[in-house]
Amino acid sequence: MKSKQSGITLIGFLVVLIVVCFFGFMAMKLIPAYTEFMGVNKAMNDIATGSMEGKTLDDVRRDLAKKMDFQYVDDATIKPKDITIKREGNAAQLHVTYDKRIPFMYNIDFLLHFEKSVALQGNIGG
Repeated sequence: MKSKQSGITLIGFLVVLIVVCFFGFMAMKLIPAYTEFMGVNKAMNDIATGSMEGKTLDDVRRDLAKKMDFQYVDDATIKPKDITIKREGNAAQLHVTYDKRIPFMYNIDFLLHFEKSVALQGNIGG
């Protein structure tokens, strides 16, 4: 009786390997941007838990930049214009929105948009 062989051929294996390598390379490019955003998220939550009594927008930006330094967020990633405070009645929201462009290969780039808001405690000065 003849047994039938089963399994993947060399060409099939190479195709699977190329697809896995492509997605692995993509992940290597994208994961650092998301870990950096997690650092921004943590820094914003740290700012939100503290009292903002009498601080100005510049003070909040300076405190946030200091906390983002500890989270290994690149200074070129978030500019001061990306950090805003929105007031709704007596509540204030710290809002950070920024875009990050990541070169992938040849003329292909990834454009990632990150946005986060946290409620601030206390009165914020002008």
